[in-house]
Amino acid sequence: MLVIAALLLFAPFLFQDVRALEVAARICIFIVLVASYDLLIGYTGIVSFAHTMFFGFGAYGTAIALKQMGPGWDAVAFGTGAGVLLSLVVAAAIGLISLRVKAIFFAMITLATASVVLVLASQLSQITGGEDGITYRVPELFKPTTKLLVDENGQVLRWFGVKLNGKLAAYYFVFLTSMVLFFLMLRITASPLGTVLKAIRENEARAEAVGYRVVAYRTFVFCLSAVVASLAGSVYAVWLKYTGPETTLSFSIMIDILLMVVIGGMGTMWGAVVGAVLMVMAQYYLRDLMGAAAEAMAGIPLLPEFLDPDRWLFWLGIIFILLVYFFPKGIVGTLMTKGARR
Repeated sequence: MLVIAALLLFAPFLFQDVRALEVAARICIFIVLVASYDLLIGYTGIVSFAHTMFFGFGAYGTAIALKQMGPGWDAVAFGTGAGVLLSLVVAAAIGLISLRVKAIFFAMITLATASVVLVLASQLSQITGGEDGITYRVPELFKPTTKLLVDENGQVLRWFGVKLNGKLAAYYFVFLTSMVLFFLMLRITASPLGTVLKAIRENEARAEAVGYRVVAYRTFVFCLSAVVASLAGSVYAVWLKYTGPETTLSFSIMIDILLMVVIGGMGTMWGAVVGAVLMVMAQYYLRDLMGAAAEAMAGIPLLPEFLDPDRWLFWLGIIFILLVYFFPKGIVGTLMTKGARR
C-alpha cells in the first residue's frame, strides 16, 4: 500500500505524460468512490445501485455553479455544498423509506431512482447540457497556463523536468482531497461505529436485539456514503473541466465500482485501493499491452487474433474470473484471511 501511495504522490514526476497523470487522478477519485461504496456493501451489507447518482450530484453541482457563476472558488464551494446537500436529502429520503424493506427490494429502489436521475440529466439540457454535458472554466490556480513558480527570466520553473504550473496544482488538489476523504473513512471503520456496522452486516436481528437502532445506523451510513461520493464527484468535476451523463451518472461506472470492490475485497478499505488501481490500469493500458503482445507474436498462428486489442474486454473478463477464483474474498480480503490463519 505504501508503494501505491508513493507512486500516486510522485506520479507527476515519475510518469511525465498527460495520459499517465489522467490515470493517476482517476485512480485517486475512484479509491474514494469505491471506499465509500464499500462502507455500504462491505461493512453494512447494503446493496445499492445509486452510488453514481450521488457522484453525479456532486459533479453536476460544481459544474453548474462554475458555468453560471464563473471560475471562482465561491462557485466551487457553492456547487460542492449544493451537491452534498442534495445527496444528503435524497439519501435520507431513500434510507428512511426503503431501508426497512428486504435487500433486493432496496437495491431495485435505488436502481430506479438512479435511472430517473440519469434520464433527467439527459433531458434537462438547459441546466445540465443534456447528452453533451457541460464544459466550464476552473479557478485560475488550476489552469495549465498558471505559473506556480518562475525563474529569473519569468519562465515557469521546472522541477525534475516537470513544469510547476496549474496542472500540477490540480493534480495535487485531487490527490490531497482524496487522501483526506479516504483516511476519514478508514478512521470511521476502525472506530466503534465500524464495529456496529459489521454487527449489522453479520446479523441484523441480533444487533437490534442487543439494542442498536438498525434502521438509524443504516440510514446514517447510507447518508455518509452519499456525501463522500458527492465530494468525490465535485473533485472530479474540477479536475476534468467537463461533466456529462457518461462521465458521472452512467450505469457502466456503477458496474466498475462493483468490480473494484469485488477485486479488492469487500469489507476492507485497503481493498478499494487495490481494486481501483487494477481496474483503472486495465481500462487504460490493457489494450496497449495486448497490441504489443499481438505484434510480438505475429508469426504464431491464431495467437495474434486472440490478442487483438479490440478483444480487450474479453480478456478483462477472463482476468476478473481468475481473480475471483483464486481470491474469493478479493485480493486484500483473501490475503488478510490467510495471514490471520498463520
